Amino acid sequence: MVEYKKGQGVLNSSKIKDDRVVIRVGYGASGIAAGAGEIYSAIVNHIKEKGYKNIDIKRTGDLGMSFREPIIELESREIDRVILGNVTAKMVPGILDDLMLSKKVNTDYIVAGTNYTTDDDIFFKKQKRVVLKNCGIIDPENIDEYIEADGYKALEKVLKSGDPDGVIDEILKSGLRGRGGAGFPTGRKWRFTRDAKGDYKYIVCNGDEGDPGAFMDRSVMEGDPHSVIEGMIIAGYAIGANEGYIYVRAEYPLAVKRLRLAIQQAEEKGFLGNNILGSNFSFRINIKEGAGAFVCGEETALIASIEGKRGMPRLRPPFPAVKGLWGKPTNINNVETYANVPRIILNGAEWYSSFGTEKSKGTKVFALAGKIVRGGLIEVPMGITLREIIFDIGGGIKSGREFKAVQMGGPSGGCIPSELLDIPVDYESVTKTGAIMGSGGMVVMDESTCMVELARFFLDFTQKESCGKCTFCRIGTKRMLETLERITRGEGKEGDIEKLEELAYNVKMGSLCGLGQTAPNPVLTTIKYFRNEYEAHIDEKKCPAKQCRSLIKYVIISDKCTGCTVCARNCPVHAISGERNQPHIIDQEACIRCGICYDSCRFEAIEIV
Repeated sequence: MVEYKKGQGVLNSSKIKDDRVVIRVGYGASGIAAGAGEIYSAIVNHIKEKGYKNIDIKRTGDLGMSFREPIIELESREIDRVILGNVTAKMVPGILDDLMLSKKVNTDYIVAGTNYTTDDDIFFKKQKRVVLKNCGIIDPENIDEYIEADGYKALEKVLKSGDPDGVIDEILKSGLRGRGGAGFPTGRKWRFTRDAKGDYKYIVCNGDEGDPGAFMDRSVMEGDPHSVIEGMIIAGYAIGANEGYIYVRAEYPLAVKRLRLAIQQAEEKGFLGNNILGSNFSFRINIKEGAGAFVCGEETALIASIEGKRGMPRLRPPFPAVKGLWGKPTNINNVETYANVPRIILNGAEWYSSFGTEKSKGTKVFALAGKIVRGGLIEVPMGITLREIIFDIGGGIKSGREFKAVQMGGPSGGCIPSELLDIPVDYESVTKTGAIMGSGGMVVMDESTCMVELARFFLDFTQKESCGKCTFCRIGTKRMLETLERITRGEGKEGDIEKLEELAYNVKMGSLCGLGQTAPNPVLTTIKYFRNEYEAHIDEKKCPAKQCRSLIKYVIISDKCTGCTVCARNCPVHAISGERNQPHIIDQEACIRCGICYDSCRFEAIEIV
């Protein structure tokens, strides 16, 4: 539903005062996957064909509304600002003709606007965009647009101050904690590195985002790369480093491209290189593309990878702040942490600490994925509840099913059940549930999700990603996975749950790095909150969610079957037989439980038992 209400929408008013028209196309990885390239080409071609003038076309990062991609934003003096969603190439000529000839827009396409209220407005209303303030707004490949949005003013401010210790004090006062998962106070880490003895120091940005379903850091690097670069330069000035590395996975080619371009542009403008902005401070940034190893998200494994070694963690202490990259003091933070820094310096620690809770200040970026209506990228103040995120911002569960749990923290995190939906999202509260904040992945599950299978899926991931250095992690996760696989096949035995808990404890206590120490979390939290599902798999040989293939059967209800033969024609193994207009049957020996028959039946004549 779209309703015209002057100045009541979620977008700020346009700043355009002349006859110009600005068209922004969401051109991050999410938008491109949905067809943004075709949309962009259609816009360019139609403008050329019609000879329209005074139009600026910009390619931005993702706005976060993945559920509405492809997205375009229109801005002009007459229509103010509107965002159109689910745009197709066929819609483009009509959209442009309405805009240029009639100075109007088809309200059926509007998902947000300055003068329109929509059902999707709540997606933005409960957000506080600090890190994401430029994503989907500026062209990430144009440094001038970043500068117009107050870019590099924070850098100028700290260089003019001539007070590196004051910069660290400001970050400490802000309460910013590392957004990579552990939540260690950023200012304290910077202080440790500054105080460490060494003739050369490094800044490292961890962009090795490996959690399934997570795309927070990717979207920031694609949509606002200069904010990360500026944050790194400020950190380098604060700790006394003159060189930095951005470690980004090679599976993010668009992020790599835009980071390289941003570094080049920053060098040309004098924000990077020797004697930055006429000061005596010099800094340069390199990019290291990772090969996709999940374990390289751990800082000592990441350091080894940059050095050209196999990505494996090492014992700590010494910590990287004392002995890091090439044995030199090194500060490591993730993408989101660095992107916060320019905003804090420019607006002040008190401004930033006014958001969030007493111990968890500021905002947090999350990737909403799974069985949710409004999947995408959001940024919310710390302390907001899970219920507000999932049911207000996220719009609740798809297909009208019941919410069951949310996985936070990826493979290293845990599952939080429906009875805990009202907990505040901050480091302490989330940790108490058995999950972790992690880097910001949220995978939402409904009643059709089997929690035993979910635990098996995540453990399969971490077991494969283990570097193998620790016996507990290498062998322990393997034995846990084997047990879970037996349970999901209907071969579980009495005592398996207790065995899983014992193995989990040993893996957590005996592993060297965070991968092994947190790998059992999905298993432990699903046992804690959904033990009845484990018991049903083991004792009754049934999967309550009807997902584990070895524990279910597809049967045809003869009273409902019309004999239309659709299921038989679609069955890939020809396990269904019967005469036309007569009830069919499924050969259980031949059936592979693929579910195609269930999905294709229009008469609800097939049941899962």
